[in-house]
Amino acid sequence: MIRKLLNKFYGNALVFANLRGQSRVPYLPEEKLGELRDARLKEIVKYAAETVPYYRSLFKERGIDPHVIKRVEDLDRLPLLDKDTVCKSPHLFVSTSRNGQKSISFITSGTTGKPLEIYHDPKSLLANIAFGERERDVITRFCGDKYGYKELFIGYSTSTIRKVWDVYRQWTFIPLRPERLTLSVIEPVEHIIREINRFGPNIILSYGSYLETFFKILNLQGIRIHLPQVLIYGGDSMTGEGRRLIEEKFGIPVLSIYNAVEAFKIGFFCEKRKGFHLHEDLCHVKIIDASGQRVANGEKGEVVISNLINRGTILLNYRLGDIASISSQKCSCGRTLPLLMELEGRVEDIIFLPNGEFVHPRAVWEVFKERNEILQYQLIQHEQERFELRLVTVDSKIHQNVINGILSDLRHLLGESAIIESGYYEELERQGSGKFRPVISLCGVSV
Repeated sequence: MIRKLLNKFYGNALVFANLRGQSRVPYLPEEKLGELRDARLKEIVKYAAETVPYYRSLFKERGIDPHVIKRVEDLDRLPLLDKDTVCKSPHLFVSTSRNGQKSISFITSGTTGKPLEIYHDPKSLLANIAFGERERDVITRFCGDKYGYKELFIGYSTSTIRKVWDVYRQWTFIPLRPERLTLSVIEPVEHIIREINRFGPNIILSYGSYLETFFKILNLQGIRIHLPQVLIYGGDSMTGEGRRLIEEKFGIPVLSIYNAVEAFKIGFFCEKRKGFHLHEDLCHVKIIDASGQRVANGEKGEVVISNLINRGTILLNYRLGDIASISSQKCSCGRTLPLLMELEGRVEDIIFLPNGEFVHPRAVWEVFKERNEILQYQLIQHEQERFELRLVTVDSKIHQNVINGILSDLRHLLGESAIIESGYYEELERQGSGKFRPVISLCGVSV
């Protein structure tokens, strides 16, 4: 009991130590932002060279002096890092320091079909509460209340955000948290509506594709619900059509946050909602072309990140896989943080069932998340009740051992009458230039 109280005192002290001035950071002169960013860069590079196996070997083998990496431009001296490399040997990227060894494991959402384990140290997680003040400054302008608002999250039971909130509860007793309710994407729409009307949230957070589908259903069926003051989506994209429907038909401003399990603070929408203001001093973003070279501002390319905060899994020059550009223009809101534009994230396919219900891809992910035998999966809906399941396992014997349990869980999700044909694959090919889609619907049903 005493240990828990001490942890909470420590957590609160760390949050408040980082809180001062956070709401002003987005408005700092560019030179000052650059100084903050480069100071954190030098710290993380030194830390990586001393405590992270991958970077210790890299600097030694290539004869790179970590002290010469002083500015973000110097990151070009390091090779680009892709997800497959980290996925093959994730332990090589985890710091052997005390912070690294106390880090907490998070699993990526499987949007590539290949789950990846990333570790975040408690200090950086707690500091993120303070860094979040930059985003809360935008949100509370719509809510009109900085502390007393109600927040509803619609996700899945083991989602990253719920795990982060659990860490916050364990390490802090800050009394000013918003009142929160969490619901599951697996719940029927009728249940979600009842809970929204009962709870009366000021803010609803969920995946872009889920919120878009949910409000399209409300619009088509003429269902009236308690309307929040703002919607926030992340995890996947929302189409322009969906955002216009919500903002124009329902009158709800739609914000978005840009983050990943690899970096919890990348960017956020401001009141103007024209693009993502980048947390440049927390996570450096650069855009590269097909040959791996930086592109000029305004040109589209692949997003590459370097997390400057986390002391668990260290990722520098990490290819996130999204396509975007960094604007050469400044936002009229007055913030000086760089602006990420034209982000081409994934818009995940929704599975519609014959009974009118829909299944979000994150519900499918729940079936596979704890099954370490599955290296990659893809579920294809050919017709409303006919599916194809492609699984990558180490060998066909493992496939035979796990397939019955997986099919049982999927039928519970998709309906007992669902026909699911399953096949064993050594690897799954990516189609086109976009991100791999673990759930694909080809039956042409939409709302």
